[in-house]
Amino acid sequence: QVQLVESGGGLVQAGGSLRLSCAASGSTVSLNAIAWYRQAPGKQREVVALISSGGMTNYADSVKGRFTISRDNAKNTVYLQMNSLQPEDTAVYYCRLTLTPSRIYWGQGTQVTVSS
Repeated sequence: QVQLVESGGGLVQAGGSLRLSCAASGSTVSLNAIAWYRQAPGKQREVVALISSGGMTNYADSVKGRFTISRDNAKNTVYLQMNSLQPEDTAVYYCRLTLTPSRIYWGQGTQVTVSS
């Protein structure tokens, strides 16, 4: 059974940084695409960053240059380094692992709150 556990969220002032972690069990992160999503109150869940099995990364325009997705294969963990945080980055952040188009797994989410 695949499980994803996010951590690292919290309250930070605008301009600050946080690093989110997504620890996986039951699957190998280096073999699968992992994405970070976020959902703000009253808004749809949106993709923030993606890292493919080959290590290619992609980012939403709103976070380009500020967020970095990476993975540590030895720890089977994917990270999201978030710098220059702004109040509009406030959301619950989720990681998602895609084994196949019909086998997608989500973590429970971690709250990020950015105060102005």
